[in-house]
Amino acid sequence: MTRKLTATTAMVLVALLIGFDLSVAQPNPYAQPPLFAFGSGAAPSGGFCAALPN
Repeated sequence: MTRKLTATTAMVLVALLIGFDLSVAQPNPYAQPPLFAFGSGAAPSGGFCAALPN
């Protein structure tokens, strides 16, 4: 009984988390930056953890 209750509770919480996430921010795959942008002129963004600040 305990395994079924725990598994059901965990799955319900995961479903609620996914539902909340989708309701807050709708995914748009067309707004994502290109994975490889060789020669596209797009400026690199993001960071490197070991990079020193300017």
